[in-house]
Amino acid sequence: MGVCCTYTNSHASPRDDRALAHEDGVSVRPAGPRGGPALDSGALRSGVDQGRSALYRFLLLEFSHCLMKVENTGKDSVSEVLLVFPERQAKNLAYLTALSSTGKGKAKTAAVNLPVKNVNSEGMPPALVAYSVSLPEGGLGKGESFTFDVSVVFTHSLQPFPEKITQADTQLLVFEESAYFLSPYAVKVQSLTVKLPHPRVESYTKLENTKIQGSEIKYGPYENLAPFSYSPIVVHFESNQPFVVARELVREIEVSHWGNVQVTENYDLVHGGSQIKGEFSRLDYQARPHIRGAAAFRNLIAKLPPRAHSVYYRDAIGNISTSHLWGDARKTELEIEPRYPMFGGWRTAFTIGYGLPLQDFLFKSGGKRFLNISFGSPISEIIIDTLIVKVVLPEGSRDISVSTPFPVKQWEETKFSHLDVVGRPVVALEKSKVVPEHDQYFQVYYKFNSISMLREPIMLISGFFFLFVACIVYVHADLSISKSSASYLAKVQWEEVQSVIQQVNNLINRCLTVHDKLDASLRDLSRTGDVQACKTARKQADGLLKELSKELKPLLSILQTSPQAVQILPKVEELVVKEKELQDKLMVKHTTVVECYEKKVSGREIENRIASQQNKITALRQEVDDLLDFIDEL
Repeated sequence: MGVCCTYTNSHASPRDDRALAHEDGVSVRPAGPRGGPALDSGALRSGVDQGRSALYRFLLLEFSHCLMKVENTGKDSVSEVLLVFPERQAKNLAYLTALSSTGKGKAKTAAVNLPVKNVNSEGMPPALVAYSVSLPEGGLGKGESFTFDVSVVFTHSLQPFPEKITQADTQLLVFEESAYFLSPYAVKVQSLTVKLPHPRVESYTKLENTKIQGSEIKYGPYENLAPFSYSPIVVHFESNQPFVVARELVREIEVSHWGNVQVTENYDLVHGGSQIKGEFSRLDYQARPHIRGAAAFRNLIAKLPPRAHSVYYRDAIGNISTSHLWGDARKTELEIEPRYPMFGGWRTAFTIGYGLPLQDFLFKSGGKRFLNISFGSPISEIIIDTLIVKVVLPEGSRDISVSTPFPVKQWEETKFSHLDVVGRPVVALEKSKVVPEHDQYFQVYYKFNSISMLREPIMLISGFFFLFVACIVYVHADLSISKSSASYLAKVQWEEVQSVIQQVNNLINRCLTVHDKLDASLRDLSRTGDVQACKTARKQADGLLKELSKELKPLLSILQTSPQAVQILPKVEELVVKEKELQDKLMVKHTTVVECYEKKVSGREIENRIASQQNKITALRQEVDDLLDFIDEL
C-alpha cells in the first residue's frame, strides 16, 4: 500500500484569548475487516495549507486548519486516514472536524463532514492518541487522490511566562509545538508557519530552514521525514490580549408559545493570563490604561441574534449600567463592561438576559415542533470550561428528543413556574471545553397539544370566578350560630351577666360619689361652721343612697339566678357588702362631727374622736376600689 501526500503546516497565533497550533497526522488503512488500523511506513507525499482561517483566535487555544491531499499509490483500497496527537495535547482536545470538498472558486462543491472517531490503533506508540477519519463511500482506490480539510482546536495550550507580572508589565506567552508534522507515515514534504499577534518575539527555537518575517516564523520545508518524526520548538512572544475563560456558563432557554423565547446566561469568568502582583493603582490605570493595564480587558462584545429585545445585564449587586446596545435587522450587539478592569487571576460573575421572537426559532416538522437555536455563548472571545444549556419547554410537552452536532451529556429536569401544575420539562445538555466552533445550531423536538395553551387562561378565569362566587356567598350567607344551640344560649347569658355587672359597677361608683360629697360637706363645715348646710347635705345623701340600694337589689337577684355568674357572684356580693359597711362608717363619722360642732367642741378634739373611724373608712375604701378593678378586668 502506498499513499502520496504533501504538507504545508501553518500556525497562526491568535488575538484575544487563543493561540494557534497544529498537531495533525495522516495515515491510511486498507479496506477490509474492522479493528485497529494497520500502520504502513510506505511513502507519503501530502500537502497541507493550514492556518489561513486560524487568524484572530483567542489565547489559551491552539487552532489548526489543514488542507490535506492524499493519493493512494499502493495496491489496496483505503477507507480511513489516521490523525495522531501527543497525549498531552489530546487531553485538551476541544474540537476536531474533517471536511471534504472538490473544485475551486465558484465550482467548489459544498463541504461534507467526514466521520471522525477515537481509535486504538495497533502499533501506535503509547504516548500518542489516534483518531480515524472515514473517507467517502468506496474509499480511496489505487492511484486515486482525495483532498479534505482538518480543523483541530485545543484549550489551555498557551502558558503565560512569567506567571505573575506587575500592573505596568506586558504579558508574555510560551508556545510549544513540533516543527515536524507528526504522522504515523513517512512524510515527503512539509513546512510550518507560526503567525503571532505581535512582532515582538522574546525568543524562538532556531532549526534548519528557519526564518522570521515580522510576526511570522517559518520552519521548513522539510522533506522525507520518517514516521513519527518530532522536533520540539518553543516560541516566547508578547501578547497583551486577555485570557477570557468561563469557568462555568449556564444558559437557560425558556420557550413560551405565547410568542417569546427567553434566554438567561449566567457567567463565572476569570482572567486566565499572567496574574497581577503587587498593588493595583486605579489612578495609574485611569491615567494610562493602555500602559498601566495593557494585559487587562475592559469590555466584551456579545453578538446576540437579530431582533433580540428586553436585554439586561446585571450581577449579584444589581443592574450594571456600563453597557451599550446597538443593532439592526441583521445583528444585535451588546458591549459589556464589568464593574472593574479584569487583570490576570481576577474573577467576576454576571448575568445576561434577552428575549427572542418565537417565530424565528420554533418550527414544525412531521407532527412535531422543534426549537432550532445556537448552542454556544454569544460572546465570541471566550472559552468555556463547562457549559450547561437548559431548554425549558412548555408544560404538557412530551416525546422530547434532542439533536446535537457533537456529543453532549444529557439529562432531564422539571421546573415549576407561575400557574404550573405538573411542572415544565427541562432538557439539560452539558459539555466541557467549549470553543467558538461549538456555537452551532442544535434542535429540541417535542410534541405539544395546542389546547394545552388554554390551561393557564382557564385557570386564571376559573380562579377569579370562584373568588367572586365565594365573596357573594360570604356577603349573603348568615354565618351566625343558631339561636337554639346551647353555645348560643350560653353566649347570650354571659352577655347579660356582663351587662348586669356593668350596671352594678355603675351603681357602686355613684354611691362612692355620694360618699365624696358627704366628705366635702364636712370640709365646708370646718371652714364655715354652717351646721345647717351640713345637715341638708346629709339628708340629700341619705335619699340618694336609698334609691341606689333599691336599684341594686334586682340586679343582685339576676346574678344569683344566672348559672354564668357563679364564679363572679361572690366578688360582686363582697363588693356590695364592703360598700354598705363603708357607708355606715361614713354616716357615723358625719354624725359625730356635726354633734361636736353643735356642742362647740374644739377642732383637735373632733379629730381625736373620729381618728379611729377615719382609719377604718380609708381601709374600706381601698378594698372597694380593689374589688371594682378586679371585676372590671373580668
